[in-house]
Amino acid sequence: QAQLVESGGGLVQAGGSLKLSCAASGIIFSLYTMGWYRQAPGKQRELVARVLSGGSTNYVDSVKGRFTISRDNTKNTVYLQMNNLRPEDAAVYYCNAKGALGPLTKYDYWGQGTQVTVSS
Repeated sequence: QAQLVESGGGLVQAGGSLKLSCAASGIIFSLYTMGWYRQAPGKQRELVARVLSGGSTNYVDSVKGRFTISRDNTKNTVYLQMNNLRPEDAAVYYCNAKGALGPLTKYDYWGQGTQVTVSS
């Protein structure tokens, strides 16, 4: 059974840094697109960054140049390094794994979320 476990959230002052980790089990990690999403109170969940199985990365414009997503396939873990944090980055951050076995069979797994709070 697939399981994603996030860690690394917490309280940080504006301008500070945090590194989130997401350890995956029960999936062939290297074949999955791994992503970080966030959801602030009253807002929709949004994609923050993702790393494809081949290593390509995508970021939402608001975090470009500040956040870095990476993956370690030997540890089945995806990371999100967050630098120069802003109050508007505060949210619950969720790890996501997306995969497919052919065009008709898709997999979509979520972690439980980790809270990031940024004080101004």
